[in-house]
Amino acid sequence: MRLRLWHAADGARIAYREIGTGPPLVLVHSVALSHREFEPAVADLEHRFRLILPDLPAHGDSEDRPRHPYTFDWLAAVLADFCTDVAGRRPLVGGHGLGADLLVRAIELGRLRPGRLVLMPCRLHRPPEREKAQAAWRGAARVAGLPGLDRVAGHAARLAFRPERGTALTARGVPEAADLVRHAMADVGGNANLARSWARLARALPRGARREVLDLLPRLDFPVLLLWADDDHHHPLRGAEEALDLLPDAMLRVLPGTGYLIAYDDPVGVARELLAFLA
Repeated sequence: MRLRLWHAADGARIAYREIGTGPPLVLVHSVALSHREFEPAVADLEHRFRLILPDLPAHGDSEDRPRHPYTFDWLAAVLADFCTDVAGRRPLVGGHGLGADLLVRAIELGRLRPGRLVLMPCRLHRPPEREKAQAAWRGAARVAGLPGLDRVAGHAARLAFRPERGTALTARGVPEAADLVRHAMADVGGNANLARSWARLARALPRGARREVLDLLPRLDFPVLLLWADDDHHHPLRGAEEALDLLPDAMLRVLPGTGYLIAYDDPVGVARELLAFLA
């Protein structure tokens, strides 16, 4: 895959990988991961799409300088501008977790109007399912913003998110998922800039239910695919079922035996559903 860089108007940098030929398709990863989250499905998609896999700001090889706000709305606006600049005015877009929630927020802000939208397991309108775990992550990240603790916090994050954590996030115990977490945490230890950026991100991300999404969903006038896992404890199926009842042009597809890292549990299934919906 070719590594490319895109620069926002305020100087923020997004690193992204690109491979394949055909209509551009942007897939956005979840929090604390990187573009590698979708690598298992690349081989089955690259012959039909120009795949564009960005690293979100404060993730992977993208912007990590703490001078940016890293608010939910800032991230959504940067992502929207990236999608339209790189993939066209009405891009094909999809996201998982935080990536999906940012795409929804970008649409809500009027910054993005995709041709088709794929939402993989994400919060949508619901509060976090594991609030204690979310609170612990936010607390640890906020500590990273304190003077003198930023470098130490990076090493602590690597200890907390060991590679085997990736395998635990799959329903099928996929060993390759350990490499995903290893890569995502590779540059965290001792990186003071990234630690301070994560501290801002932790303070800014929504904590409760985003009930306003319920008002947005009936207004979406483009096709939406809800591609869900049946064993993801962070994003239960009922959230997708509630959204499906409100969306005017949507379908729900559930991949059996898949967990949080849906593309690692069933890369063939993910690619098959994307091809059927987007091609």
